[in-house]
Amino acid sequence: MHYSLDCRDDLIIVAVSGRVDESSWEAFGSALSEAIDQARQAKLDRVVIDLAELDYMSSRGLRALTVAKREGEEHGIMISLAAPNEVMREILAISRYDKLFTITDTVESEN
Repeated sequence: MHYSLDCRDDLIIVAVSGRVDESSWEAFGSALSEAIDQARQAKLDRVVIDLAELDYMSSRGLRALTVAKREGEEHGIMISLAAPNEVMREILAISRYDKLFTITDTVESEN
């Protein structure tokens, strides 16, 4: 799993690639916390997780999303998901995370 953070006009984008699984979920959770911290320091109220290059996410990765959502809400920051591929859409639907998060087809849809 690799990630990058990008601060745009009014949001932070976390672009994630590869797999979030048993070996990488902690780094994924740390990346999300880092993004929330950056948003808070910049007085932004949105973090978008770009899933376009993400191949797979295990239940531990889903848990990291849940923790990030709670952490964001504590600071008035909305966490949303963008550009999931078909595999990720299925994972999000089966886990019902498509009901917990706003999901858009592109990162640009968030602007």
